[in-house]
Amino acid sequence: MEYSPPPLFKQGPSALARLIFFVVLSIALLISDARFKTLEVVRGVLGAGLYPLQRAALVPRDLFMGAADLAVTSAALRQDNAKLHARNLQLSQQANDAASLAAENTHLRALLQLSQRIGAQTTPAEIQYDTRDPFTQKVVIGGGTQQGVQNGSPVVSEDGVIGQVTRVFPMQSEVTLVTDKDQAVPVEIVRTGLRSVIYGTAKGDLLDLRFVPISADVQVGDELVTSGLDGVYPQGLPVAKVLRIDKQADTAFARVICVPLAAVRGAREVLVLHYVPQVPPNPVEAAEAASAVAAAEAKDAKKKKSKAADKKADDKSKPAANVPTGAPTGAPANAPAPQAKTQAAGHASAAAKAPAAAPAKPQGGH
Repeated sequence: MEYSPPPLFKQGPSALARLIFFVVLSIALLISDARFKTLEVVRGVLGAGLYPLQRAALVPRDLFMGAADLAVTSAALRQDNAKLHARNLQLSQQANDAASLAAENTHLRALLQLSQRIGAQTTPAEIQYDTRDPFTQKVVIGGGTQQGVQNGSPVVSEDGVIGQVTRVFPMQSEVTLVTDKDQAVPVEIVRTGLRSVIYGTAKGDLLDLRFVPISADVQVGDELVTSGLDGVYPQGLPVAKVLRIDKQADTAFARVICVPLAAVRGAREVLVLHYVPQVPPNPVEAAEAASAVAAAEAKDAKKKKSKAADKKADDKSKPAANVPTGAPTGAPANAPAPQAKTQAAGHASAAAKAPAAAPAKPQGGH
């Protein structure tokens, strides 16, 4: 059954006619636009009107791509941040190492200059660790008898006195710090030359300058150096600086509190001094030695004098005892003379030997 529109509606051209019309129109527009650019304005207006719709249609795609880019970018940024952080740590460590090496180099140069300035034989050593006794101020250094370290040797740094070696092992040594309460160092004030003895304290960070009269000229800030009178520390090594002075009327001595100049707990490299003090001889021993030398010289002089007297007596007796071969046999009057001379020479020799056998006793005070 063929379909036909109801007769009540107006009939237009057929579908085929409309198709042909639009095809021809499209071809005509294409040709005219290609040759004469007649549709440029129309195209621009339509493009401007459709742009918002195009952007709205692209919003989901942009959101998806933006999220993907954000994830990729965030991961890349985290990775780059981790690399930069590791690089920063490496550079910081290198900077710290460089600063530490520079400080150590400066420290070693100062120790070398100190060794040259002192003029004594030294042994460099490194502080390894502190002792476990909390009531003493002692450290252990890396140097012992095999390195020439001796018991009692002073230990110094470039800033001043550190302490004294109190125990020696083959490869290590124990050093009692100058801040130990049982450690004493003879010192003198640089400004006035006043000599005294400085001791450690129970706190372990300060020093106590003892036996200072109240009337002594001591001021806060005075520098103390070793006096060299003990024969252990060379003269002129920095020790401490006066921090506080307490004077009381009922005591004969002032209480002088000092702070050590050397970083006793902060030093790492130190010098062990092999100091040989130039101590003058003991006057009593020198007098005894001089008396012994004088007695020996006197004894030698007496022996030489006795030998000379014996030789002289022998020389005198020889001409009288020997009779010449050409002497006449009939001269009895001259015979007793040689015998008398021989007896006289014998008595002279005995008299000369008597002082040597019995030396005179020294006379005491009357």
